[in-house]
Amino acid sequence: MKRLLSLLLLAAPLSPLHAKWMEASSSHFVIYADDTPAELQKFSEQLERFHEAMGLVLSVKEPPPSPSSRVTVYVVRSDREVRKLAGDGEKFLYAFYSPRAGGSFAIVPAVDARSGLPDFSMIALLHEYAHHFQLSASRHSWPRWFVEGSAEFLASAKFDRDNSVTLGLWARHRTAELTYALDVTARDLLDPDSYEKKNRKSYDAFYGKSWLLYHYLTFAKERPGQLVRYLQAMVGGQSSAEAARAVFGDLDQLEKDLQRYQGQRTITSLRIAPAGVTPGPVTLRTLSVGEAAMMPVRIRSRRGVTPEQATALLPEARAIAARFPGDAAVLTALAEAEHDAGHDDTAIAAADAALAIDPSQVNAYVQKGLSMFRKAQEAPDKALAYRAARAPFVALNKIENDHPLPLLYFYMGFRAQGIKPTPLAVQALERAVELAPFDPELRFSLVSQQIYDKAYDKAMINLAPLAYNPHGGQGSEMARKLLDRLKAHDKLDDVDPANLFAGLSSEGDQEPAGDGGQSGKGGASGGKKAE
Repeated sequence: MKRLLSLLLLAAPLSPLHAKWMEASSSHFVIYADDTPAELQKFSEQLERFHEAMGLVLSVKEPPPSPSSRVTVYVVRSDREVRKLAGDGEKFLYAFYSPRAGGSFAIVPAVDARSGLPDFSMIALLHEYAHHFQLSASRHSWPRWFVEGSAEFLASAKFDRDNSVTLGLWARHRTAELTYALDVTARDLLDPDSYEKKNRKSYDAFYGKSWLLYHYLTFAKERPGQLVRYLQAMVGGQSSAEAARAVFGDLDQLEKDLQRYQGQRTITSLRIAPAGVTPGPVTLRTLSVGEAAMMPVRIRSRRGVTPEQATALLPEARAIAARFPGDAAVLTALAEAEHDAGHDDTAIAAADAALAIDPSQVNAYVQKGLSMFRKAQEAPDKALAYRAARAPFVALNKIENDHPLPLLYFYMGFRAQGIKPTPLAVQALERAVELAPFDPELRFSLVSQQIYDKAYDKAMINLAPLAYNPHGGQGSEMARKLLDRLKAHDKLDDVDPANLFAGLSSEGDQEPAGDGGQSGKGGASGGKKAE
């Protein structure tokens, strides 16, 4: 992690062909990149067309998210820079995504959008966004093979010159894995216990085989409707293994069918005509000189820093802010850096200065509120201090009614004081989860409250996505244990909801190649970004 502090992110001189740092804003994405306007426009339109294509294929139609609930994409120069920002030495990592209420983001290397056939960087991003889309749209929990197989299927896309989108192409980035990695059978995928018993210690073909099974069940003429019936059986309460045996029959025969399918010379794909994937407008903006100078700091802050890293990063943030004291975006980034370093008073002052220049700086409200909440912990009159700390979030709610953080911190004001949240505060937390269903730490907060209220049926519903999160790590393990106890009608009398998830990190494991799996890094429920 210390290598992150020496990262000279995007410090090379700009090519004459490159524009200055730019922002592309669309219905579902905000992209920051050092690229030409034409390339950034194409990249943004491709992401929006991908979103529309997924909606058609998965029969999902939802209104656009609120501005702060869009996914922010930070484009860095190379996959090597991505791995430095990830900070854990994963050599197969090409992009990663972090689901946060009011601040989900992805970090990807430079993407070549010209050919229409996504390069590895684009495939990694599409895979991550497929997860985000499905977590946002689905109210059910699906097995890991299905989650990863569907994301691989969707990410194996092509953007044609006529503006059509083709999904379900051969996952060429998994060819070597399917050929050379340790084999994973259909039984392993469909019966998680079978897979776990093998105790694999080296890289296997899980992702490639998951893609192959999903692709086969989607297009195989000899198994019409089986994938849907399998999912329906799981919704009805069957385990993956039970549903698989009931719907697919002999799993050894299914494995033979898969092997034959893999050996075909050609496979079916799905082309979606241009009329079905017409994105909304993309707005391009060239960042100010100050914003551009602050972008490396902003990316590192958003990625998450330890207290030591925050202290080391702060002088750079202060130096840039001293050069651009009238730039609201620069002052907002400074407020975040000050907060991360534990300097609440200077963070509040920087946020106030930013808002005096531009009252629409959403993150300035957030950073001011976070610092005021932290100061309130030591205030002599906690009731008064927490009431004041909610004020920035109330102001944010007025300019963006569906931002989840004002709802969360209305609830947190009660919890922080050890006061039982009012029914209205619990409703606010529930609404925050509705707005950001992809944030695991936010959902953990709701589960804790529901267990406290002995609303076990509701807790089971919210535990399921956590328990079966493929990248949930320690959090998923705990959620599975709690869910099993509740299914067995255990009333959890020995569980203290206030400390249920104390010290729990919901950070997931890094995924190889196409999936960063950085779920929950510094999620919103704690108001902190330290790893």
